[in-house]
Amino acid sequence: MLQPGLMMDRPLLISGIIEHAAAQFGDVEVVSRETHGPLFRYTYAQCAARSHKLANALKGLGLEAGSAVGSIAWNNHRHLEAYFAVSGSGMVMHTCNPRLQAQQLIYIINHAEDAMMLFDSTFAPLIKGIAPYCPKVKSWVCLSDAANMPVIDGVSTLCYEDLIAPHSEQFDWPEFDERSGAALCYTSGTTGNPKGALYSHRAIVINAMSGCLPGILSLSPSDTILPVVPMFHINAWCIPYAAPIGGARLVLPGPRLDGASLYELMEGERVTVSAGVPTIWLALMQHVEEHGLRFSTMKRTGVGGSAMPAALIAKFVDNYGVEVRHGWGMTETTAVATMSCLSPKNRELSATEQHAVIARQGKSVFGTEIKIVDEYGATLPRDGVAQGELMVRGQWIVRSYYKVEASPLVDGWFPTGDIATIDAHGVMQIRDRAKDVIKTGGEWISSIDLENAAVGHPAVAMAAVIGVKHPKWDERPLLFIVRKPGKTVEREEILAFLTERVAKWWVPDDVIFLDALPVGGTGKVQKNDLRKQYGGVFS
Repeated sequence: MLQPGLMMDRPLLISGIIEHAAAQFGDVEVVSRETHGPLFRYTYAQCAARSHKLANALKGLGLEAGSAVGSIAWNNHRHLEAYFAVSGSGMVMHTCNPRLQAQQLIYIINHAEDAMMLFDSTFAPLIKGIAPYCPKVKSWVCLSDAANMPVIDGVSTLCYEDLIAPHSEQFDWPEFDERSGAALCYTSGTTGNPKGALYSHRAIVINAMSGCLPGILSLSPSDTILPVVPMFHINAWCIPYAAPIGGARLVLPGPRLDGASLYELMEGERVTVSAGVPTIWLALMQHVEEHGLRFSTMKRTGVGGSAMPAALIAKFVDNYGVEVRHGWGMTETTAVATMSCLSPKNRELSATEQHAVIARQGKSVFGTEIKIVDEYGATLPRDGVAQGELMVRGQWIVRSYYKVEASPLVDGWFPTGDIATIDAHGVMQIRDRAKDVIKTGGEWISSIDLENAAVGHPAVAMAAVIGVKHPKWDERPLLFIVRKPGKTVEREEILAFLTERVAKWWVPDDVIFLDALPVGGTGKVQKNDLRKQYGGVFS
């Protein structure tokens, strides 16, 4: 018979994160770039006190445990306070992506049954458009002080600072089952309505703790981290929870995410760690190169959301001394599930070989497991060659979608829709999305690999590849290029460049030059938009 352990059974709750930070790192600074005005500075202790005030305000408005509170907001200190006050009170923090179509926003707000909506003033026009169609939202609260409150015709709004001002800085967080819902995020909904992933306190806390591990983001009191990934996108990859756990100084960038603004903030606040999608780092690198700048304190950055080109990794690592850690996760995995980090043996490789290692999505984080399967569900070998659908399971992986009876799991594993390889050392590499891989003449072409090769050209800023129907070969690749400002490159030159870097039959049939690629709310290129316009038939 198994013997029971004799340890205390204390629940893992989000309220415990901010209380830990206030008690152990109470003087560590949180810096917030505001929607209006200069940078705002306070400490974790002051953040906890204001979270208490908000928790009291929510209770005063009659919100109860289990109520959903939505947000349409940037990364700033008031949004951070809501992260802890809402979930810590036993309610559900529902972060809404403002870049979704209005109809999708209305759908997820109503589907989540949000009782309150917190929003930044920049989104006032959006609120005016959606509020009449969200009847269950009883309170619209602008994350602002009185001086910067917008006037929204037809919408009665509350001022955040006025709302919390009369309330006490003392609040006794309730204790409850750590498996209770804490935060709700919806998928981007590229096909059909978005689906909700309801994260538990347990899932978020464990995932945030993993972010502090040396092989993940390595967060400690020695670091200052700037999460560029939005707090409305998978909870900013759980960094707002991980930073106070690790005692790292936290810098929130607000609405200004262009290369110049990010560089200024990184240098001014002596940021050592950051995290975001590749499109952000492309813009930052372009700004740095154009102005002959250097990074004085940046040590490493986490990247995810889509594949980061090896050429861009090389620039960060070789030219600027910034370590790149490439991760993988999705809405359904709470945040990070795998992460690349160079091993001692990897560091003996050439620079080019190291960049190739970093460009992979890495090993599974403890708490998650991965495998790849063929079309019949059979597990494929870990040889780095066999390609199959990536399956994941673990402590912070969804088992079902919010308000959906049918489970997406297959034999206890979540099917990701990504095509991947896993090598003998457990290193996973995303080869493509199942819907993006191109089948030509019975063979597969990875759109990701083609895009990464194209971005290696010195005149190319961004690239995207889609499969276009072909009367003979089933599908053929079509390449889209965005040139760097002031640079020139033409069709024949880019095709010749690719001929030297990929198999001959991979070379795209044509190249289309665009001023910009369609990018969605999470920073990913919207290939569906490209397919709608250009996905006809090659002659």
